[in-house]
Amino acid sequence: MKHHHIAFLIPGIDKIGGAERQVINLAQGLARRGWRATMVVLTGNGGSAARELLRGGVDFVSLHMRKGIADPRGWVALRQWIQQEMPDVVHAHLPHATWVARGVRLMAPLRVVVDTVHTSVIGRPTRRLGYEVTGWLSDRMTAVSEAAADACVQARMIRPERLTVLPNGVDVEEWRPDAAARARMRRELGVRDEEFLWFTAGRLEPVKDYPTMILAFMGLADSAQLVIAGAGSEAGPLRKLVDALDLQNRVHFLGFQSDVRPWMQAADGFVLSSLWEGLPVCLLEAGACEVPCVATRVPGTREVVIDEATGFLSRPDHPASMRKAMMRLMRTPMDRRRAMGQLARKRVIELFNMEDVLEQWDGLYRNLLKTNSHPRRLAGRKSPVTILPVFGGS
Repeated sequence: MKHHHIAFLIPGIDKIGGAERQVINLAQGLARRGWRATMVVLTGNGGSAARELLRGGVDFVSLHMRKGIADPRGWVALRQWIQQEMPDVVHAHLPHATWVARGVRLMAPLRVVVDTVHTSVIGRPTRRLGYEVTGWLSDRMTAVSEAAADACVQARMIRPERLTVLPNGVDVEEWRPDAAARARMRRELGVRDEEFLWFTAGRLEPVKDYPTMILAFMGLADSAQLVIAGAGSEAGPLRKLVDALDLQNRVHFLGFQSDVRPWMQAADGFVLSSLWEGLPVCLLEAGACEVPCVATRVPGTREVVIDEATGFLSRPDHPASMRKAMMRLMRTPMDRRRAMGQLARKRVIELFNMEDVLEQWDGLYRNLLKTNSHPRRLAGRKSPVTILPVFGGS
């Protein structure tokens, strides 16, 4: 079987969020399956993530665009790279990369162009318009969740028959309970077995709404501890809020962590206060580690957390509602919490196992390649509709 070449196009991987982590995992997973994979970023040098990719058999290329997508040097560099390397598939993630992938097709014909939407929020009208007017240059648009797909269709960014739902995935062998890691990390933090340890991870940005989480946490028992892993523009204001609430001894900022798995394994509960999501990778990782979750009831999270079964859902932007949900989990008997965690892991294995997700992506790419036998400057013929019924959340 021919080893096809796939190029993943993304704005950058110097800072890792859920979308970036998924693309890295997808590239490495396909490389293990015999694909030739290249990560192409619009900006940055990739940092530690680029080195991780190279170790995983994935090539790395930066276009070093300094003026966003308006930088002509990046377009010229990408055109030259495509003409030299001739990738069979270009798969773009996030809006700027999507528009570049679609636009460069007019300069360097491609067999297959795929792009993925990672959020259920469409954003400004210009973003919706950008997707709509360039849609004819993409062979298939995909979304990480039903919520994200529905948002795209309702905004008329894409016709339903040209949209595929393919979820984020997690390596369930890597992300699993670990009693030794739990004991080690709790000992490092000074948290006793009987004390409740909350954990959260993500960008410290407004969309994650950490103030609601911190205000909710303020009303919990003094023995509860909250560990926050992540970096971003809100780091300073959040530390000031913690100081103002006199929570310095109970709320712990780790900064950016390349590996949050030990902290996830140490936690009694995971908490997510986002105002919106696509399909939160952190909730999948928590579920795989058998950690029950408290999360805001927003599109995306509802497809992972089953309210009162694998965790509790709260109203977004509502500290009192989140506090009530966190209290409910803390007051849940340990055997019941353990059962919630076990059910969460079972769902992740059934619906979001990375190996199954890779199989679905592999199949989608190969079907599109069968349809498009030669490079072209526009999308190929319509291939069979693929709407995958992978979700069953409340």
